[in-house]
Amino acid sequence: MSDVQAPPTPSRLEDLRPKMKLTGTVKKIELFGAFVDVGVGRDGLLHISALSPKRVNKVEEVVKEGDQVTVWVRKVDPKAGRIDLTLMEPLALDWDEIKIHQVLKGKVIKVEKFGAFVEIGAERPGLIHISELASHRVDEVTEIVKLGDEVEVKVLAVDPRKKQIKLSMKAIEMADEESEEPDMPPMTSMEFALRQAMGSSEAKARAASRKLKHQRGREEQEDILSRTLAHKRK
Repeated sequence: MSDVQAPPTPSRLEDLRPKMKLTGTVKKIELFGAFVDVGVGRDGLLHISALSPKRVNKVEEVVKEGDQVTVWVRKVDPKAGRIDLTLMEPLALDWDEIKIHQVLKGKVIKVEKFGAFVEIGAERPGLIHISELASHRVDEVTEIVKLGDEVEVKVLAVDPRKKQIKLSMKAIEMADEESEEPDMPPMTSMEFALRQAMGSSEAKARAASRKLKHQRGREEQEDILSRTLAHKRK
């Protein structure tokens, strides 16, 4: 038996939130919709336009008084005592909820030569261009993802007007690689001074070595010159 408990059913109007899933009973039918009792002391309105994605001419075509229905909260106004409901499950992500740099999980639903489309719970799937699949060069999209794969992506850009979402797997891969690099602890003042002293000593030693080599070179040249002159005198 699972230890995970279902969230408690809201009992007050103030407990309701947009996209919350509820169960209720249809109490009254009107031309413009139906009123549903969801157990918060105030009936919610199920407008005729929220009954189905298709056009509905009569409310009774979809629901009748006494029906038990599953609904979702569209809007709630505790001050006005108003609840707007819908029979259509809302999107997990509205356009204003999709943010650049946001990390999401999704499912590959279409693969093309130029990239893969990923369902992230928005109105439209997002596109991972082939150049954003990995940090290395990718010649075939299927080298990295296949239809049905569950993937983690980062939002690169979102355009609600054009209904476009650009995603990346490469951005997450590169971020993971950066996080794996060990961080060098900052040097203490004593360590810094010691390193400077060591560097200074090494520089002095190199200078002394160069001076000694130069001096030996001059001595060797003078010795050769002396022997040559002595040989000519003989």
